[in-house]
Amino acid sequence: MQYKEYGKTGKRVSCIGFGAMRFDTSKSLAENAELVRYACSMGINYFDTAPGYCADQSEPIFGEAFKSMPGEFHVSTKAMPTSFDTARKAKDQVRRSLDRLGVSKIHFYHIWCLRKMEHYELAMRPGGQYEGLLELQAEGLIDHIVCSSHMPGAEIKRIVEDGKVEGVLLGLNILNFPYRWDGVKAAHGAGCGVVAMNPLGGGAIPPGHEKELAFLAADGETPTEAAIRFLAACPEVTVTLVGFTTPRQVDAACRVAEGARPFNEADLDRIRRRVSENMNAACTGCGYCLDCPQNLPIPSYMQYYNEKQVFGRSDAEMIRQLDFQHNWGLLAGRKAGAAECIECGQCEEACTQRLPIIERLKEIAAWENGRG
Repeated sequence: MQYKEYGKTGKRVSCIGFGAMRFDTSKSLAENAELVRYACSMGINYFDTAPGYCADQSEPIFGEAFKSMPGEFHVSTKAMPTSFDTARKAKDQVRRSLDRLGVSKIHFYHIWCLRKMEHYELAMRPGGQYEGLLELQAEGLIDHIVCSSHMPGAEIKRIVEDGKVEGVLLGLNILNFPYRWDGVKAAHGAGCGVVAMNPLGGGAIPPGHEKELAFLAADGETPTEAAIRFLAACPEVTVTLVGFTTPRQVDAACRVAEGARPFNEADLDRIRRRVSENMNAACTGCGYCLDCPQNLPIPSYMQYYNEKQVFGRSDAEMIRQLDFQHNWGLLAGRKAGAAECIECGQCEEACTQRLPIIERLKEIAAWENGRG
């Protein structure tokens, strides 16, 4: 495993981090905790979670794992300023996470999911979340205050230049990097740690698209391996978060990271020529739009729509996929169809990518009506 300095904090962290948003919740707490301990034994020492992940089981799984996990490791969790908008609420939430994680302090605490500057300003106002985090930092319950953001590079630059955070968690991958690089450069240039989430584009770089994405990879390498290598070897990226559900996935990520060779400028130019802005507008599968008042499986619909957005499938091809998706794939077990959208806008407000979800649902409704 390769290790890197996290900004100016003095902490050395594994270039692969355990992103705890993908646990298999059909397994027991103990089984998932064993996966965490296995990752640690393979050299991973950065563990990132949040309240609500995996049906709110992610923090407790980490807590179970940490009870008997040897060695030094670094814990990261989060809270949104929109939900914890006072110092008191922020402190209460941190203490709840500390209790669930079973640790004496949180090493990297994120002001979570900054989708617009108003969210950052809300966190920073007098008596707000940041003030509460500073008080807990003074008590030794938090080491470093950092943030998670999906904003453009210019706004990331404003945040890091404000000097109040020591690191930034960003959605970054081999397909969207031309459109996210300004934010990465701004954070790294300010001496902040840079953590990359969604390294596989939330499913946009799956094993099923080896042919279309072959241009990403070197000889003898799969596109998935190339996507992990791209970030793990990138000098500007400190940690690449990978969501694991099996030990085999841990082994694969660690193997790639161990001998990761950086992409050179020729590699990057070749990829830039092949990707388009469509890649930047792919759903990353974060799930924040899950709470639909009409019970639409919006994250599943948007992952399905990635086939058109990223790979340019025709309407006829999208219609042909529907039987499989409805019966066996992403849309199996859905409680409502796309045509039942009432255009309330709740999903678009929650979307970290600011995607036109309502318009995409209208397209999907037309495909569903035209099926057969």
